[in-house]
Amino acid sequence: MHLKAKVVVVTGGGAGIGRALCRRFAAEGAKAIVVADVHAASAAQVADEVGGTAVPCDVSREADVIGLVQETIARHGAIDLFCSNAGIAVNGDEHTPDAEWARCWDVNVMAHVYAARAVVPHMLERGSGYLLQTVSAAGLLTHPQSATYAVTKHASLAFAEWLSMTYGDRGIVVSALCPQGVRTAMLRRAEAEGTPRSFLLDSALEPEQVADDVVKGIEAERFLILPHSEVAEYVRRKAADHDRWLRGMRRLASNT
Repeated sequence: MHLKAKVVVVTGGGAGIGRALCRRFAAEGAKAIVVADVHAASAAQVADEVGGTAVPCDVSREADVIGLVQETIARHGAIDLFCSNAGIAVNGDEHTPDAEWARCWDVNVMAHVYAARAVVPHMLERGSGYLLQTVSAAGLLTHPQSATYAVTKHASLAFAEWLSMTYGDRGIVVSALCPQGVRTAMLRRAEAEGTPRSFLLDSALEPEQVADDVVKGIEAERFLILPHSEVAEYVRRKAADHDRWLRGMRRLASNT
């Protein structure tokens, strides 16, 4: 898919990777960019910058996601690319409070489910469409400091795979964006709080570089978009010897 003259929706579009995607899609000549974010002011600021439309949206609420899809179709006639990008991270282990587990599950997993429920029928009717889900390298590997993040990102990757398997021969393309560290507010916040994440900070990319890789991945219609190319090698090592990989992850966890 090429972005020129396409109608695009980006959740979590008010900052970080989402904002970079909106800017990059505008540079590619997208016909319409709908910037959705739980922070209405941030969405409006980005929408003004890219000549798009801002829609306040809490992706953990299915009614909000349905409203986002319906409003976009009513205004622009179609949705060519839906970027389910919003996500959150909470540090902690198995003792993380149930409310935080539920919040991470709703934003990092169910938001993708709600988006698919709302937009897939429209795309099937048109015979084409593209779903981009921002997952994380944690969905392919793990996260030493966050059980909720590791688990929910694995689940979101699994759902993206299921969508591709189920609808890939019916005109719907699915990509999973799986970066490691990206210099967004999420990573800066962890750094400011003194959370040791050198394994992410040392190789962190700017959101704009991630957005460039997304455009290339969409044009190639690749399922896995890996801005950190080394992640592919990590996945191969994990598959080749899971026990050895776990020993290495234990060493990494002990040093973070």
